[in-house]
Amino acid sequence: MHYRPLGRTGLEVSALCLGTMTYGEQNSEAEGHAQLDYAFERGVNFVDTAELYPIPPKAQTQGRTEEILGTWMKARRNRADVILATKVVGRSGNTWFRDDGAPAELSRAQINEAIDKSLRRLQTDYIDLYQVHWPDRAVTQFGSVPTVYRRPDPAPEHPIEETLEVLDGLVRAGKVRHVGVSNESPWGVMAYLKHAETKGLARIASIQNAYSLVNRTFESGLAEIAIREDVGLLAYSALAQGYLTGKYEGGARPPGARKTLFDRLQRYETPGAPAAITAYVALARDLGFDPAQLALAFATSRPFTTATIVGATSLAQLRIAIDSLELRIDPAIEAAIDAIHLRNANPCP
Repeated sequence: MHYRPLGRTGLEVSALCLGTMTYGEQNSEAEGHAQLDYAFERGVNFVDTAELYPIPPKAQTQGRTEEILGTWMKARRNRADVILATKVVGRSGNTWFRDDGAPAELSRAQINEAIDKSLRRLQTDYIDLYQVHWPDRAVTQFGSVPTVYRRPDPAPEHPIEETLEVLDGLVRAGKVRHVGVSNESPWGVMAYLKHAETKGLARIASIQNAYSLVNRTFESGLAEIAIREDVGLLAYSALAQGYLTGKYEGGARPPGARKTLFDRLQRYETPGAPAAITAYVALARDLGFDPAQLALAFATSRPFTTATIVGATSLAQLRIAIDSLELRIDPAIEAAIDAIHLRNANPCP
């Protein structure tokens, strides 16, 4: 396992972060614990969750993933060994997150309620990295730098400065060690950094955005920020929700796969996606690699990536993901990847 600095926090996190959004839906508590045990045996020290999880989000299961992580840490008595990341939801019409049934927003009251609930579910008194899951303001394409700009309709919002002031208060209270963002734009990241610098507030350490062979939009504006400002990428969906493993090639629908169960993968079913995905899967096989490992190794190898988040529904899948660290993206492989990218650029932003 390789370890990398988490921004300017002084923490060293594993280059692969264990994602947990299947725990409590596709994975039972026992299966989640088994995955966590295996990942930590392999050197993973970084775990990502969210108050939203498991996926797909619904009132009946919301928060269950954090509960499963909490019972694991309590049973193993290893809280001090875990770099624990979770998230507060951004603005949403869903009303099941808050006790009063109000739609979610990044108000002071709601953030404070969210952190206290997460701490209880996780059975801990602090979070290492507390992230805003998505912006409070109206954004296009979930805040992930779309390739086509459509001006969003005006909507209520809590300013970033206000959100950061609340997060800073959580740091000062000892409930949170460090803060980060997710599904953010270059403008949003720089706004957080500006307010941190000018007002002495907590500085964001990371940005968790989608990044994969079929979505390299991070490179257009955020990559330079990540490197120059030490706000590294926590790359999610590096496998394009399973499409880059090749398991859906030819219209296949494997039993138990997310597409088969939930039909929620439209982000990776755009008109240009099939040609790009097929090309990357074919390249991996021509090179003698597992397609999933090629996709993960690419994301992990980028100079702006702090960690690639890997999720699995089986130990076999998790083993393949962690073994991707053994694959080196050499100049010839990178050139072959870039050639496909130039023909099929960012079909799934």
